Amino acid sequence: MSEDKHVHGEDCGCGHDHENGSEEEEFVLTLTDEQGNDVEMVLVETFDVGEKVYALLLERENPEADGIILRMEEENEEMVLYNIEDEEEWKAVEEVYNVLLAASQE
Repeated sequence: MSEDKHVHGEDCGCGHDHENGSEEEEFVLTLTDEQGNDVEMVLVETFDVGEKVYALLLERENPEADGIILRMEEENEEMVLYNIEDEEEWKAVEEVYNVLLAASQE
C-alpha cells in the first residue's frame, strides 16, 4: 500500500467508538496498492506503542484478508498514515498488537 495517506480532518480527535462495530461509526479511506488499484479500507482500531499511534485497517470488501498496520502522525492538524519501514519499530508494533489480539480473544 502506498504511504502518506490522510486519515482524519482537523476536527477529529479520533473519538470514534471503534469497538462497537456500528455501521454509522465506520471510517473508510482509500489506499492505493502496489499495482495502482484503489482499495477501500476500514479503520478498525488504533493503539499506542510507546509515544506513537498505529492504525489497524481491513479491506472493506474482504474483511477476512490480512489487515495492515500503519503509523499515524499529526501534520498540519490532520492525521496522516505512514508505512512502518524500520524493522525494530515493526517488531515492537507486532508484539503489542499480538498482546491486544490475545486479550480480545479471551
